Amino acid sequence: MQRDYPLERVRNFGIIAHIDAGKTTTSERVLFYTGSQHKIGEVHEGDTTTDWMEQERERGITITAAAITCFWAPTYLSDAERLNKDQKYRFNVIDTPGHIDFTVEVKRSLRVLDGAVVVFDGVAGVEPQSETNWRYAEEAQVPRICFVNKLDRTGASFERSYASILNRLSKKAVRMQIPIGEEDHHEGVIDLLKMKAYYFEGEMGNKVVEKEIPESLKADAAKYHAELVERIVENDEAMMNAYLEGKVATLEDLKRVLRKAVIENKIFPVLTGSALKNKGVQLVLDAVVDYLPSPLDIPPVKGTHPDTGEEVISSSRRTPSSAS
Repeated sequence: MQRDYPLERVRNFGIIAHIDAGKTTTSERVLFYTGSQHKIGEVHEGDTTTDWMEQERERGITITAAAITCFWAPTYLSDAERLNKDQKYRFNVIDTPGHIDFTVEVKRSLRVLDGAVVVFDGVAGVEPQSETNWRYAEEAQVPRICFVNKLDRTGASFERSYASILNRLSKKAVRMQIPIGEEDHHEGVIDLLKMKAYYFEGEMGNKVVEKEIPESLKADAAKYHAELVERIVENDEAMMNAYLEGKVATLEDLKRVLRKAVIENKIFPVLTGSALKNKGVQLVLDAVVDYLPSPLDIPPVKGTHPDTGEEVISSSRRTPSSAS
């Protein structure tokens, strides 16, 4: 472990979901796109990295939480910047079980995570274990990003899945993206903050291509962009007043306020794509950088000293270690 890695460039997060929502597949794409491995392991082939136990590979399910470390440079940087190691962020990722029999692993993991990516099946939407994991995250006050996965499958519906998140988990969720096509026609995603379309080309979708929004989706994108901006500006009084006066906030200011709102659990951004078809995962990693907290963003943890009573333990690495 690189002990001197800048804390502001560290993201400690978990990937949580109901069983078969695509957690491990998403984790494998994370490893591939960050360059930590040069071959994508597949659950159905029994050769994934995070499902390392023989029983996990035989059954195609995650039984124990697995930790991985990798490094990511956001896609919006230039090619030269992305090659600069000083521009990269260190990801410490935990892939957690989705099966109800191993739910204690999820609860334990959430106690040590700074943030989480919650994966949903684009056909089924919110499922029973999704609700359980969400409740654990609420108890631990863990900031979350939602990823509606499997938009390529027959019967997939982003809007139906998004509605299930609003109705069964939280009204604080808001669309950050919408898909370009669904099922066999799923081609890419639209970023509602940047108002750009993104496609994933090249080997295993490793080339992220930015284009203009398709004409057929411009009206929907404009409507949902306005909704997203309203949800963001209501978290900052000065920005809200400027918005009411008709002033347009910059992308940088919107991202700054959105980041603060996500860290404070006031907004849960919802992204979408298909990990299996290599669409959307890189933009999830960008969102982890932009909106999930670094260790410096996490408030000090209160612990009880066995001899002297309660004390505040800082998240700084210079303070003594503690355990519970």
